[in-house]
Amino acid sequence: MFALYFSLEKVPDPFFYPGNRLKTIILISCVKTKLPQPAMAKDLYVSDFFQKAYQYAQLLNADGIFILSAKYGLLPPERIIEPYEMTLMTMKIAERKEWSSKVLEELRQYTDLKRDKFIFLCGAKYRQYLLPEICNYEVPMEGLGIGRQKHWLKEKLEHGCMSRITSSIK
Repeated sequence: MFALYFSLEKVPDPFFYPGNRLKTIILISCVKTKLPQPAMAKDLYVSDFFQKAYQYAQLLNADGIFILSAKYGLLPPERIIEPYEMTLMTMKIAERKEWSSKVLEELRQYTDLKRDKFIFLCGAKYRQYLLPEICNYEVPMEGLGIGRQKHWLKEKLEHGCMSRITSSIK
């Protein structure tokens, strides 16, 4: 039987905003290329795609950035985790549905799935069973292959960095 490892530990307070304030949450998929030792999730994933996606997410000044991990579920970037070999790409439909249910359960603890805005920086299999439960979302790289996604991210990062430089000069 397929086993998932989800922590019931609460995400740190900066990700929780009580009241009616709408939040913007960015969800980035895990990747295959990882460090060989435990590290914070944001540092464990070392692929070019992940690094660009995480930098882009930071430029957006969202209320929260989470990593969608095939093994651990919803991860705050600062959580220390062990490296692993697991991907949604090889999971059966029932396993992906179970994973999505767990991720949605965790997201509900910190967000309003019907009102908050979610930006997905991940492939179709990572968002397939999440999207039907989320009302307000964007998939900015939908339909792009991995090479075009990296190019898109590179352009956004270059533009974002130039915008920051220009605004700091004024």
